[in-house]
Order: sequence, then structure tokens, then C-alpha cells
Amino acid sequence: MRAFRLLLHFGYQEAMSCIFPVFIFAALAVSKFVSIPGLARYDLLLLLCLLFQVVMVKSRLETKDELKVITVFHLIGLALELFKVHMGSWGYPEPAVSKVYGVPLYSGFMYASVASYLCQAWRRLDVGLSAWPNQWLAVCLGAAVYLNFFTHHFLWDVRWVLTVAIFIVFWRTRVHFQVAEERLWMPLPLAFFLIGFFIWIAENIATFFGAWYYPNQRDGWDIVHISKISSWFLLVIVSFIIVAQLKHVKSRAAGQKSNKQTPV
Repeated sequence: MRAFRLLLHFGYQEAMSCIFPVFIFAALAVSKFVSIPGLARYDLLLLLCLLFQVVMVKSRLETKDELKVITVFHLIGLALELFKVHMGSWGYPEPAVSKVYGVPLYSGFMYASVASYLCQAWRRLDVGLSAWPNQWLAVCLGAAVYLNFFTHHFLWDVRWVLTVAIFIVFWRTRVHFQVAEERLWMPLPLAFFLIGFFIWIAENIATFFGAWYYPNQRDGWDIVHISKISSWFLLVIVSFIIVAQLKHVKSRAAGQKSNKQTPV
């Protein structure tokens, strides 16, 4: 009963953390079967995402600081989308006014939704980290992972070298989280893998609803290749490192402000 109760509480907090991704999936599903005359589907999705983002902040489901983080991810995602679509890794077949070099602007919100999940889960589960590696080492590793998404088209794909480096660097790092009255933990690389795995499942749902297509899906939907789990594993690491570093900077700034206000 204790395990079942903890699982229910954890499931509820995870579901609440996934509000933005769930909204995007719902919008993809509805827009596949319901259209508005004179408004392209991708344009509609962009308007819906913008509107829901406003609702998230106004209802205080997201804080303004979290919105800043999400905006950063939106830009990072769009940069990756522009490059990958140009290289033919995937594509967006439908026309839209809001497409830039073949990339609809709503696509950035799919990356932003990952950031939204991380920020929400961090706050709702009171996430903490132990044995975090040197911050410059973590940042450089995250930057190398992100750059490899671009450079592997021209140079060697070193994702497996980076994966080994990730396990070495984060081997001792644990992510601690609160579930009801229990304080639990798991190895950070395992958390990376689990998030990447569920994003891969979500990616299959998204491509089924025509959010984008891979080359093997041009003639009809097919399951996303399982190797994409490794790509999401690596992208989650980039996302997590950015959120963790921003949380660290904010915490340090808050501590310095508190020290200045404390009378000597």
C-alpha cells in the first residue's frame, strides 16, 4: 500500500508537470481532424501554443523565471530544427505562413515543452542534486553534445564517445526528489534515460499525428527508429544541464542578496 500510494502521488506530480506537452499532443490530434478555413494547421498550432503559454503564466502554473528558461529552449530548438530540416533529417510537409526555411515556428514549442516539464517537475518534486560535477566540465560536456547534433553531418558522429563520457562524469551524481513524505533518489544517468525513453514514445505519437515526418515515414506512418532514444537521451542531458546551471545561478544570487540584507 505504501508503494502504491507513493506511485499515485508521483504519477500525479508527473502528470501535472506534463501539462504543456499534453496540450501540444491534444492540439496535434485535434488539428489533424479539425481545420479552420483560411488558417493553415501549423499556423493554428503556433497560435494555440502562444495562447496556452500565456495561460500557463497568468494562472501561475509557470513562473516568469520558468518562462525565461522555456524561451531559451525554444530558440535552441528552432536553431536545431532549421539545421536538421535543411540537412534532410526530417521535414514538415504542410504549408504555413509561419514557416521559416521549411520549419514552422510552432516546432520550437515542442522543445520548450521539454523544458517546461523539467522546470515543473523540479519545483513540484523539490528536486535536488548531490555530487554534481565541476560546473565547467558539465557545461562543456553539454555544449559538446549539442554541437555533435550539427557536426556529425560533416565529421565523425561521436555520440557514443559522449555517452561514455556522460556516464563517467555523472557516475556519482544522484537526483533526489520528494514523493509525499518520502525523500527518494536515483542515479542521474538513469533519469536521463527514462526521460529520453518517454520522449521517444511521445515522438511516435507526434509523428502519427503529422507533427513532422522522418524519411522512412514519407509514404505512411512507421515507428520511429529505436536509435532515436539515444538522441533524446543526449538532448535531455543538454536540457537538464542548462536548467541545473540556471537553478544554481539563481540560488547563488539569492544567497548573495540575503547576505547583503543581513545586518552585521
